[in-house]
Amino acid sequence: MASDLRRVSRALISVSDKAGLIDFAKSLSARGVELVSTGGTRKALAEAGLKVIDVSDLTGFPEMMDGRVKTLHPKVHGGLLAIRENPEHEAAMLAHNIPQIDLLVVNLYPFEATVAKGAPYEDCIENIDIGGPAMIRAAAKNHDDVAVVVDVEDYALVVGELEAHGGQTQLSTRRKLAQKAYARTAAYDAAISNWFADALGEATPPYRALGGKLAEAMRYGENPHQSAGFYLTGEKRFGVATARQAQGKQLSYNNVNDTDAAFECVAEFDSARTAAVAIIKHANPCGVAEGATLAEAYEKALRCDPVSAYGGIIALNRKLDAKAAAEIVKIFTEVIIAPDADEEAIALVAARKNLRLLLTGGMPDPRAKGLVVRTVAGGFLAQGRDNAVVDDMNLQVVTKRAPDARELADLKFAFRVAKHVKSNAIVYARDLATVGVGAGQMSRVDSSRIAAWKAEEASRAADLPQSLAKGAVVASDAFFPFADGLLAAAEAGATAVIQPGGSMRDKDVIAAADEAGLAMVFTGHRHFRH
Repeated sequence: MASDLRRVSRALISVSDKAGLIDFAKSLSARGVELVSTGGTRKALAEAGLKVIDVSDLTGFPEMMDGRVKTLHPKVHGGLLAIRENPEHEAAMLAHNIPQIDLLVVNLYPFEATVAKGAPYEDCIENIDIGGPAMIRAAAKNHDDVAVVVDVEDYALVVGELEAHGGQTQLSTRRKLAQKAYARTAAYDAAISNWFADALGEATPPYRALGGKLAEAMRYGENPHQSAGFYLTGEKRFGVATARQAQGKQLSYNNVNDTDAAFECVAEFDSARTAAVAIIKHANPCGVAEGATLAEAYEKALRCDPVSAYGGIIALNRKLDAKAAAEIVKIFTEVIIAPDADEEAIALVAARKNLRLLLTGGMPDPRAKGLVVRTVAGGFLAQGRDNAVVDDMNLQVVTKRAPDARELADLKFAFRVAKHVKSNAIVYARDLATVGVGAGQMSRVDSSRIAAWKAEEASRAADLPQSLAKGAVVASDAFFPFADGLLAAAEAGATAVIQPGGSMRDKDVIAAADEAGLAMVFTGHRHFRH
């Protein structure tokens, strides 16, 4: 409808990200739009030969206090908030010489980027934008008359709109831009408030805000009838969010979820110490191993559960090389994620057109703090990331027999993996490789039995004379409430156990371990993962 159209005669532009600025401003100027600007933006426009009015000339008030005060003025906010064709508003504008502003273009001080690069506290504070969010919110509120742009990606949209409607914008477009504007200021404030809470050591601040920028709209969520999108929070952590997709079709919601689980699991293994591979299916490890090379680690990890590995996610803690790539592409795999890959490996993967290859640029730190969020009806739960690492734990031998050097290395390995298995979690391991994984069962003894059964199945698949559980060690993500789960491990042939301890029946469990000849170690740390 014609009444929905609003002419753009004057634009106020104040941006920290100047990508695309000059071409956009030239397009506006060519349509006779008067340009008003501030500080560095005004300088950039003027140097490009554009006629631009300094905001100080508009307000009659100089910028001051290192630029903290420049747009917080009635002539700016009046020009943004005045309702066109409202007699009272028009009279106020006339009486106070307030020019209307029809288009606001603002991207905010780079607070998130400043925090991400580890800047000092004072620098982070100085990069909190005040005038920008105030103007954005004013323009967005008055979207019936004013268009607001907060994203350089929308410059082309606005130029196209003006070309299509003779220098005017549609109400439907202004509403979409307003929604985006409020979402941007909300995400910005969320980043600031969460940074403040972290700086102050506030684990549970009275209000917790969440925000993110859409990285990709997905075809659907966990199931085809669920909508989904992948949003970036700005957290500086290597993973799917930082990855360059070198190859393959679009990631699905489940791909992103499972790939994140895989990369976080393999990050438990220091790449300077060992090569490691994690194979994940439905967010659970079905095979994890260390080796002298990635190819060796992959072979050991695959042996644990070759059936479940089909269609899984492969995560590597080192640069993908050709030898490992050649082995991985032998079976159908959804995603490979690694910090990097050499050209020969990329070429080998490229032969499988549907196989996605993600290169993250680095490994996440398993010890780093972070926030984990889960929605519930009417709210959400927020907790710190499980950043407990077995190498930092004070391991306590509680049985008569202590584990030998080989068993101890395997126990630590198994506990690293158990941290990333859904509870109740039981992991059998031998020679720095999983040989059986029991995940997500309602009782711990069932998880133990399933892990032992998986070890037997893997042995049959490899044509071995006996179960891989024989001589293996066992990790439990939480204490054994009864001795039955531990005894199931002993019956399967396990020789040593690692668990948090802390049960009311610890004495009974320790006595059962001694009677079975098991060595057992308590960590004092639980790794529930629901």
